[in-house]
Amino acid sequence: MSDILIAGAGLGGLTAALALLQRGHQVRLFEQASELREVGAGVQLGANGTRLLIALGLRDAMQKVVCAATGKEVRLGTTGQSWPTFDLGESSVERFGAPYWMVHRGDFHRVLLDAVRAASPDAIRAGDGCVGFDQTDATVTLHLASGAQASGDLLIGADGVHSRIRQQMFGPVPGQGGAAHFTGIMAWRGLVPMQRLPPHQRRLIGANWMGVGGHVVTYPLRRGELLNFVGVVERDDWREESWNQPGSREECLRDLANWHEDVKTIIRNIDTPYKWALLGREPLAHYAQGRVCVMGDAAHPTLPFLAQGANMALEDAVVIARCLNLEENPETALRRYQDARLQRTAAIVRGSSDNTRRFHNPALGSPEGAAAYVEREFLPEKIKQRYDWLYEYDALTVAL
Repeated sequence: MSDILIAGAGLGGLTAALALLQRGHQVRLFEQASELREVGAGVQLGANGTRLLIALGLRDAMQKVVCAATGKEVRLGTTGQSWPTFDLGESSVERFGAPYWMVHRGDFHRVLLDAVRAASPDAIRAGDGCVGFDQTDATVTLHLASGAQASGDLLIGADGVHSRIRQQMFGPVPGQGGAAHFTGIMAWRGLVPMQRLPPHQRRLIGANWMGVGGHVVTYPLRRGELLNFVGVVERDDWREESWNQPGSREECLRDLANWHEDVKTIIRNIDTPYKWALLGREPLAHYAQGRVCVMGDAAHPTLPFLAQGANMALEDAVVIARCLNLEENPETALRRYQDARLQRTAAIVRGSSDNTRRFHNPALGSPEGAAAYVEREFLPEKIKQRYDWLYEYDALTVAL
């Protein structure tokens, strides 16, 4: 079995650690944050992600914190007119073999953290992030911010969108995932206690409000006690790619002034809305280099318009663990992981970008044009074509 170093103890790094520990590997995680927690934001987990969590033994722990929403709908941003698109309840289990969960990122992180600590109490070293690495034919050494070093058989870079591991491997080279471009879009996010909202806004469904120049996504979290809000607007004066920059309700309301009163009611009940710029990157051409690989946002940062960022990290984690059990040679195992994941993740990154145009289409400028557009673009067959391939994928059985 291998001695594995993981840079980053976020959702992807922790899932990789758990999958590897359960297969008998030795794992050490290094996290720059001294306090192991995630920001307050929502995560959507499709069947392609939830089946993996269930296989890792986390069904009971997750069911205590998730909201299993009953469906999704499309709504017109100006009038509020709605069209159902997905049945996410029993239909997800029947069609894809696993549920669809909506979860607070912090709750999800805590479930993973507890599971890793139960499997290996001393696996995580917090407050000492990675700054670089060296490798030879026989070993890889991780350099830490404290000046300490750690050596092992291989290194997994799960250190997020601004990955130091990816930067050292590939640099900020166009076409290699390093160079980011501003999309001209920024997003607002916030959480609202469900009891603050009027009864008609407390339904346990996900909604995608579409309009000219923007869209809004809402869905329930934490057993239905919270509503997650994301408001996406075309605006070029905010370019900070961080989830932790606070804004104000007044500024958010100005950006969405022409939207339906239900949207504005949600905004008025957010304690602190946060804003972040959406940057796009071309998919990486490689994920592995010798005994080092990247995964999750470090490998394939994506726009959030297919709700697949966290799911891709879970898939990566399981595929890496499977490859390391198939191959004794770490370099061969990581190349096998890379080859198994490149095509799918690139398709998701590009599909997420395509949805920007779909959600912000000029046809949505009038009720009549919007109705015709939604009925054309969100026909059941078109929805299946755009989404079924995401949920049908099974990282536990896909050919490697």
